[in-house]
Amino acid sequence: MILTLQIEPRILLSILHSELVTELETAVHAAKEAGKLLHANFHQPKHVDEALHHDLKLALDKESQDLITGIILDKHPTHAIYGEEGLAGDQSSNHQWIVDPIDGTVNFFYSIPHFCISIAKRVNEELVLGVIYDPMVDELWTVEKGGQPMLNGNPVSVSSREKLEESILFVGCGKDEEALTTGLTRFKKGSLRARKMRMMGSAALGMAYIACGRLDAYVEARISLWDIAAGQLMIEATGGKVDLKPHANNPDVYSIVATNGKIPIEEIL
Repeated sequence: MILTLQIEPRILLSILHSELVTELETAVHAAKEAGKLLHANFHQPKHVDEALHHDLKLALDKESQDLITGIILDKHPTHAIYGEEGLAGDQSSNHQWIVDPIDGTVNFFYSIPHFCISIAKRVNEELVLGVIYDPMVDELWTVEKGGQPMLNGNPVSVSSREKLEESILFVGCGKDEEALTTGLTRFKKGSLRARKMRMMGSAALGMAYIACGRLDAYVEARISLWDIAAGQLMIEATGGKVDLKPHANNPDVYSIVATNGKIPIEEIL
């Protein structure tokens, strides 16, 4: 005789919530440990692994991701890691952690204190948690599916600004010629309407700033999944909107329009 165990929906939800809390704690721990590493090396000479025209790869990028990977897989050994610096864990798992060990590497290299660690997790392609940590000012954004986004433990929300003329917009330019041209055109167009435009060098922090009301929108023609995954969940959980369109030749590269859900961003596209 086969016995079927039936779990009440409320109990199942409680179990799932408990798992998310534990996983969020893991992500926070990993982000803060990586933050300690980056903070300690901020004013030190940095070893460049690869220098491109519009980008850099540092030894600390890999070291930071290895540190994060070790912490996550120690707690969740059957899960997968998908990071800017490579893959780890069981890639067949439905539980995938999306890691950007330094979002804003060029800022970090030039000792500009505007960069962060971004960690998200998705299950069966659905985002369930996100953490963004700025170690230079010790600001930690956290969110879990169905929960309230937090900044250092305090609830946050998108701005209430509705007029483009009152808004601050963040425009990214990407790295290839087409994306650069698109970004600069948008920057010029937006400058004629918005209160201020910004090019800040960290997509994840830009999205965290939208989630807590500091910025009102972010647009970029080419951006990678690990840059935006945590921020997407945060913005959407606070009532903002994130529109992603996959790149034709790379499903994990997107064009993005992220807003507080109120301003008419299509006016600068």
